Amino acid sequence: MPSTIALYRKIFDTFQAPVSRYDCGRKCAPLNDGVPVCCDTGHAIPLVDKHEWLLLKSRGDLWRPYRARDAQAKEELADKHRDCRAIECKGFRHCERDNRSMACRAFPFFPYITREDELVGLSVFWDFADRCWVQSNLQIVEPAFVRECIAAYELLFDNDKLERDANREHSAAMRRAFTRMDRVIPLLGRKGEYLAIEPRTHKIRRAHWREYARNDTFKDEKPAAPAKR
Repeated sequence: MPSTIALYRKIFDTFQAPVSRYDCGRKCAPLNDGVPVCCDTGHAIPLVDKHEWLLLKSRGDLWRPYRARDAQAKEELADKHRDCRAIECKGFRHCERDNRSMACRAFPFFPYITREDELVGLSVFWDFADRCWVQSNLQIVEPAFVRECIAAYELLFDNDKLERDANREHSAAMRRAFTRMDRVIPLLGRKGEYLAIEPRTHKIRRAHWREYARNDTFKDEKPAAPAKR
């Protein structure tokens, strides 16, 4: 088994594909004073494993430890695992794509794990749907991104059971939330195919991207052209 720093180096090498051909930050930045939502610690605080942090530090000065500035941020970080580090970068204008954290590369997606403990594809951090343009345009996601993201998480899960457990628990929370909302869970399958999870039976079926809910923030926009499949 490689050292954990070597593992994250391998993960970064595996996971290079962009979400899409669009610069999605230009779509959400007007909603957030010109700053892409996922690049703003006021909306999303990056959390990394301590060994991922050591690797990022060795690559330059893009990242620094994040210090909670208000009660909400302190509460958000209160229950983070002791092996996690909260970090922040120098800002989206200084982004170095090769030195992004795994969380940055994957956002707004996470690996969806079924009740049967199978990693079947990627779903979304739905709490960001009102600010994240991608979540209202899942048809733009490139299949290469899906494949590389899943491959990277499988590398991580093979070496970190707690990380897999956390994503399985998040998947379960999504099932509960979408059952209450009576909405299908959007799912991009392992090859990038469009799938949907029925909210009450949890059955996975083929879907059309137009079935995925568009948030009110973006519902009046014309849907972006889909990626080739």
